[in-house]
Amino acid sequence: MAWRVIDCNDEVWHVQPAAEKRANHSLWQLMFSFRQVAGADNRAFWTSYPIESSSKSSIFTQAETLSDEKLRELLTEHFG
Repeated sequence: MAWRVIDCNDEVWHVQPAAEKRANHSLWQLMFSFRQVAGADNRAFWTSYPIESSSKSSIFTQAETLSDEKLRELLTEHFG
């Protein structure tokens, strides 16, 4: 199940947040999974977002505050 469903340039995307802790780092990093709902290409990708925290739950709380427009900007940056 998608956390959010957004449209961008006549395409529909499922967006799911995740928290990643990289080796030798003490902070969690916010990540997003984007998956195209329908389309010939079935595109999908992961991207990081500049939010870090020592608390994993804080990452998800901060992700909730991001607007759909901000997520559209991430899509545009990825394919732009």
